[in-house]
Amino acid sequence: MIRFKSSWSVLRASLFVFIAASAFAAEQPSPSPAKKPNVLLIFVDDLGAADLHCYGSEDLSTPNCDALAGRGVRFTQFYVAASVCSPSRAALLTGRYPLRAGLASNAGGGKSGLPLSEATIAEMLRGAGYRTAIFGKWHLGASDELSPLAQGFDEFFGHREGCIDNYSHFYHWSGPIRHDLWRDNQEVWEDGKFFGDLIVREAERFLDESKDRPFFLYFPVNEPHYPKQAKPQYREMYKDMPLPRGDYAAFVSTMDELVGRVMAKVDSLGLRQNTLVIFESDNGHSTESRNNYGGGNPGPYRGAKYSFFEGGTRLPAIASLPGRIPEGEVRDQMGCAVDWLPTIAELCGAPLPDRQLDGVSLWPVLESATAPAPHTTLHWQLTGTQWAVHDGDWKLVANGIAKGLMGDNKKLFLSNLAEDVGEMHNLAKEHPEIVERLTALHDAWLKDVRPKAPKPAPPTGGKARKQVEEE
Repeated sequence: MIRFKSSWSVLRASLFVFIAASAFAAEQPSPSPAKKPNVLLIFVDDLGAADLHCYGSEDLSTPNCDALAGRGVRFTQFYVAASVCSPSRAALLTGRYPLRAGLASNAGGGKSGLPLSEATIAEMLRGAGYRTAIFGKWHLGASDELSPLAQGFDEFFGHREGCIDNYSHFYHWSGPIRHDLWRDNQEVWEDGKFFGDLIVREAERFLDESKDRPFFLYFPVNEPHYPKQAKPQYREMYKDMPLPRGDYAAFVSTMDELVGRVMAKVDSLGLRQNTLVIFESDNGHSTESRNNYGGGNPGPYRGAKYSFFEGGTRLPAIASLPGRIPEGEVRDQMGCAVDWLPTIAELCGAPLPDRQLDGVSLWPVLESATAPAPHTTLHWQLTGTQWAVHDGDWKLVANGIAKGLMGDNKKLFLSNLAEDVGEMHNLAKEHPEIVERLTALHDAWLKDVRPKAPKPAPPTGGKARKQVEEE
């Protein structure tokens, strides 16, 4: 790992937002206990597994995320349900594996996105009397029909597709290049204004307007996803750090500032004691060419974005609710992003959606380090043949994606995470019986979660007469 130490003067400037974010907490009154708890869900984009200081980073400054962990619980074995953006977001918001939720690949233009038949956290909480909003990256459908307003959100400000230039707000992927900044379902133009500042502005306004009623604020920050357009003070902070780590580091610190500013607003309104705050990343760090082939740090893990090795799915996750969740503690139990919906439902007294969920409430684990893990087995699959199953200490990855992750063209990679958390030694040949058992687990799971094909409608009219004649 590249090690980097800032001068005290530069580091002192970087801690300004942290001080502002925490200064209000001690003096603010507690809200009325009769008020339903609020929920603030922060979902950052393409953050590496070891790229917060509280998760072991020695060269990045993330005081606001660290402060959040200091006032809550930090997970060490928490997984997202997919290693790419859209499926991961679909699972987070529905409490269902991406295949079950009907979105197993990234949403594009047109009609690609989260099916309207799915029920989101926003729909669940709005039905329980909550005001709901999303400010940031949607990436679950680019059309009006699939916008956040169709999925339970009262208001939306942000971009609908995967990534934008942070100042022009034009789609930043491939042609055709188009503008992608929206307020609800209306295109808006704020040329030259930094996107992160815009979504903080909207979040602060929403919090002001919602301080006297329960709210669900989904804050999907687009940092540190490329294009890496960090704020000048953070570029200066890391100017001596080699690329691509340096520009990635500056964008992570930019992300940390945005988190701190929203938390400062929560504190200043006296809402902290009654607000569940959840922080997580959608997948591991990007090694794409658009991202200068990397910059993120998976720590002891192997893999990155797009991979089902630990570095693609085992990521920082923090939950804070003073007075209910212990402060400054660590949880080693295995959890998953699909667990947040039932966890939120239990806290807020909201009825669960009437459908099969894959998530389990995390409250026993959040409240006690000795509680049993909600899962002993987790599954992953994108479209195609890339899949993985994690059962106990054993993990089997099939058809690992590109860049030689599997090694020697091996299609099945078996590891014992208790002995080899870096997944460096393939034990598939040594334990064929475990490969067979885990493959059977995957096959049974796949049969359960794959959408069932609808039965064809009975023929009518001329088709029916023709069928009768043929019979």
